[in-house]
Amino acid sequence: MLGNRIKELRLQKGITQEQLAQHLNVAKSTIGMWENEKREPNFKMLIRIADYFDCSIDYLLGRTNDPMTK
Repeated sequence: MLGNRIKELRLQKGITQEQLAQHLNVAKSTIGMWENEKREPNFKMLIRIADYFDCSIDYLLGRTNDPMTK
């Protein structure tokens, strides 16, 4: 679920994996692993991702379908 949400938000924003990686200061391959659910970001990174996409961590984790529920 988390990987799908990250990819969905990234595509909605119209940015590449490389652009997201640069903003979050991680490798492009890390973004790919998250999106393919081979790895998961740690808690601090979840906060950064949620802040970047202006959504809740609960939305990223699939606990709600409303990205603005905080």
